[in-house]
Amino acid sequence: MRYAFYVAIREFAENVRTKGFWVGLLMFPVILVLAIKVPQLLEEKATPTRNFVLVDASGEYEGAIEDALRRHHAERTLKALGAYGRKYGEIPDGIVGPNLEELPAVDVDKILSDYFASNSEVVDVFLASGGAEAAIRAMDSFLVAEAPEFEEPRHLFKRVALPRNLANGANFDDLVNPLRSFLLGEESFLQNGEPVELFAAILIPDNVAGAVQRGSALPFLEGNEVSIQYWAPNQADDSLLDLVKLAVNKEVRRSEYKANGIDADAVREVEAIRIPVTRLNPKKEAGEEEVSMADLVREWAPLGFVYLLWVALMTISQMLLNNTIEEKSNRIVEVLLSSVTATELMAGKLMGIAGVGLTMLFSWVISLIGVLSFMAGPETEWAGHLLEILVSSGFLTFFVLYFLLGYLLYAGIFLAIGSVCNTLKEAQNFMGAIMIFMMVPLLTMAFIPKDPHGPLATTLSWIPFYTPFVMMNRAAADPPLFDLIGTTVVLAISVVGMLWLSGKVFRAGILRTGQPPRFLELLRWIRG
Repeated sequence: MRYAFYVAIREFAENVRTKGFWVGLLMFPVILVLAIKVPQLLEEKATPTRNFVLVDASGEYEGAIEDALRRHHAERTLKALGAYGRKYGEIPDGIVGPNLEELPAVDVDKILSDYFASNSEVVDVFLASGGAEAAIRAMDSFLVAEAPEFEEPRHLFKRVALPRNLANGANFDDLVNPLRSFLLGEESFLQNGEPVELFAAILIPDNVAGAVQRGSALPFLEGNEVSIQYWAPNQADDSLLDLVKLAVNKEVRRSEYKANGIDADAVREVEAIRIPVTRLNPKKEAGEEEVSMADLVREWAPLGFVYLLWVALMTISQMLLNNTIEEKSNRIVEVLLSSVTATELMAGKLMGIAGVGLTMLFSWVISLIGVLSFMAGPETEWAGHLLEILVSSGFLTFFVLYFLLGYLLYAGIFLAIGSVCNTLKEAQNFMGAIMIFMMVPLLTMAFIPKDPHGPLATTLSWIPFYTPFVMMNRAAADPPLFDLIGTTVVLAISVVGMLWLSGKVFRAGILRTGQPPRFLELLRWIRG
């Protein structure tokens, strides 16, 4: 086996010294940062302000929609102020960052949205007291000296006036055609002498109150003869539509309360009543059953590991395939076989590429730690807590174990394919079927955490080709010991069997030239 180690060292060195390998390693942390930051930037910067026109022939809902727009922007500003204060506020001595083990499992954004919806007076006070400028002055003494100036979120929606030649009171039939031209960009829409892009047109007929749907009507059957018309060429973004619906329906209900002699403020106070719900886990020790953010991290972290496992296995297995075909087509393999046996060459390749894979995984873990620390900002304790959770949960151990076993299983297949093919084009005929087979873990990985002991998860766990992915996904749910040990044993036996079969194919096909063997010929190689 000494020569196999020589081959492994050569294989490792040949791959890690390439520019592509190091570019890939350096790109991983960049991709992590971009995956976190790009959605935020797209939400804040990329989506333009949505300009719309509003024609309310009824005169009943224009004010409600305008008020809803102001309140929507005020809520976004309040959330931004909270994030600004958390990021740049001075932390008193002795106060550390949040401990994920003690932090309840809550969705902060949803809690804030529900709070603003139930406590409208908070937004009223914020607007009446001077908005963001007054809030910044009040919290100025608590900010660090190097805190940048607060940037108020831009308005997502902006109402623009109709052109002068289109009167608000005109018949809607006379408005639709010119508005259609503006919406489709066929004609420039001018606002204060400057062209703007018109996103939507909202037309409210004067008799829309007669189309109010009562409790017996199905709410999804819209498009009645009399209804609010929402004209927009982009139907994928329905945020403005939802805001208009909410504002109009809220105003309709307020009018109904008034007509029936019901105090709307009293109704709002009643609707704001909540009973707290605490999430408890019976698996935890007595007195510590409350579910924390750390528990949610443990619950969903395997999902990320499954994806990384899939990417890692596919990357290095493809690397093994490419190297084998390249050496075979360039006749380098003939030189190597003059010094080592086919078995030693195969074992060396497996060990060398495994070393490349472990190096890649180690760099990923280091990058993950660095990105977490960087993204946590001043409160780096948060990153430490998260890393401690990942380490103490044993997920990293499972990840390395299933990576090695999964690598050996799939590497055997890819090595056998590489030994019988002379070009990558020939190998693609085999790779198509394998890639379809390999898509199953990705298609099911989001479902398995929701039913980790169900029939689908249990069945896939016992299929060796899927065992690494499915069992990694089930790791947070404490799978039965029988499943944990049994599937691992079956996987290990399958690895041995696959390497034995691949060895036979490799020895027979590595020096073969010409067309790839047919299936019956492969069977004869295996039997021989």
